[in-house]
Amino acid sequence: MTDPIADYLTRLRNAIKANHRVVEVPASNLKKEITKVLFEKGYILNYKFVEEGPQGTIKIALKYDPVNKVNAIKKLQRISTPGLRRYTGYKEMPRVLNGLGIAILSTSKGVMTDKEAAIEKVGGEVLCFVY
Repeated sequence: MTDPIADYLTRLRNAIKANHRVVEVPASNLKKEITKVLFEKGYILNYKFVEEGPQGTIKIALKYDPVNKVNAIKKLQRISTPGLRRYTGYKEMPRVLNGLGIAILSTSKGVMTDKEAAIEKVGGEVLCFVY
């Protein structure tokens, strides 16, 4: 596997399309931080880090609207890839769906959203868009 973040996003996307309640993904420090950001912004219901085996896993409970059975995540889009890294400064932050979505960035101060990075005045690698 050459791009573990793309694999993480694809596993989430596939679980959403199959209407699963829980999805398990192999753990890494970057994936754990992305999961924490998704939880803080209300895109997932809950998460749990399971430390079993050499790598461990992340169990993610997906969030659905109880009335319409629609998931909170409409789209997950990978921006920076191993073949083409995308970086941005804090003055040129990308706007996702006119501010309704979030861009997740990897900065020198950790993994955060585009709005948090603009407040902290740090730029970084744009990992993905979520809306």
